[in-house]
Amino acid sequence: MRRILQTHEAALAVLLIVGLAVAGTMDPTFVSLRAQTLLSTHVWELAIVAVPTMLIIVSGGIDLSVGSIVALAAVAFGLLVEAGWAVPWAAAVALVVGAACGSVNGWLVARLRVHPLIVTLATMAVFRGVAEGVSLARPLSGYSEGFRQLSEGRLGGMPLPGVVFLIVVLAAGIAMRKTTVGRQIVAIGLNEVAARYSGLRVARVKMLLYAGSGLACAVAALLLVARNNTAKADLGTGLELEAITCAVLGGTRIEGGTGNVFGLLLGIVLIHETREFVSWHWKQSELNLIVIGVLLLASVLAQRALAGRTASEGTS
Repeated sequence: MRRILQTHEAALAVLLIVGLAVAGTMDPTFVSLRAQTLLSTHVWELAIVAVPTMLIIVSGGIDLSVGSIVALAAVAFGLLVEAGWAVPWAAAVALVVGAACGSVNGWLVARLRVHPLIVTLATMAVFRGVAEGVSLARPLSGYSEGFRQLSEGRLGGMPLPGVVFLIVVLAAGIAMRKTTVGRQIVAIGLNEVAARYSGLRVARVKMLLYAGSGLACAVAALLLVARNNTAKADLGTGLELEAITCAVLGGTRIEGGTGNVFGLLLGIVLIHETREFVSWHWKQSELNLIVIGVLLLASVLAQRALAGRTASEGTS
C-alpha cells in the first residue's frame, strides 16, 4: 500500500482531488454534476490525440503537427461535403488525409532520419498553411443532423466520442503491455541504436506510430466538426501542447522509454479540469496557454529531479 501511495499516479490523483477541492471552494457550480457532464463533451478530441502522442514520446519521438493535421482533415471533410459528396465518403477521405499526413511525418523521421522535432515543426506549418489556403480561411458549416449525432449520440449510455476513446486507449494499453510492438516501442525509446543492432524494425515501428497518430487526428477532426457544426482551418490550435502535456504530466519521460496508459488518463483529466476551470472562472481562454505551459515545464523538471534522486539512491 505504501509503495502505491508513493507512485507518480498516486501523486497525480491527490493533485487532481486537491485541484477540484480548490475549484469547488472558488466556484461551487463548476464541480456540480450538471457542469461536469456538460464540460466532459470537450475532452474527447484531446484524449484521442493524446494516446498516440504518448506512444510517440515513449519511442523517443515527438509530434508537434497533430493540431495542424486535425485542421487539414477537418477542412478536407468540409470542402468535400460542400462540393456535394456524401458524408461517409467525405469522412473516409478525411481519414485518409490524416493518415497520409502522419505517414509523411513517419517517412521523414524513420527513413530519412530527420529529427522529429524539426520534421513535425515544419509540417505543423505546412499542414496548417494548406488548410488555410484551400479553405480560404472561411468556416464550412451546415452539416446534417445525422452527422452531428457522431458527437451527441450515445452507445450503451456512453457518449459516442467516449466509446471511440475507450477503443483507442484499450488498444494502446494492450499493445504496450501484451504485444511485441509495445515492447519494441519501449526498447526504441530506451536506446534506438541498441534496438537497431538487436534487429528490431525501428523504421517500421516509427512509421506505424506516426501514421496512427495522423489517423487519430482525423478521427478527432470529425468529432470536432460534428460538435461545432463547423470545419475551420484554425481547429486544433494548441492541441499539440495539450496532448504532450497530458503525456508528460502522466509520467511519460520526455526522453522516451517510459510511459503508461493509466498515468496518461490521469494527465488527461487533470489538463481537462484545469483548462475548463480557467475558462469557466476567469472567462479568459488565453490564460490556458500560460497554465498548461507552466504545467508542462513543471512536469519535466519534476521528472528530472526524480531521475536525479533515483540515480543518487542507486549509487549510495
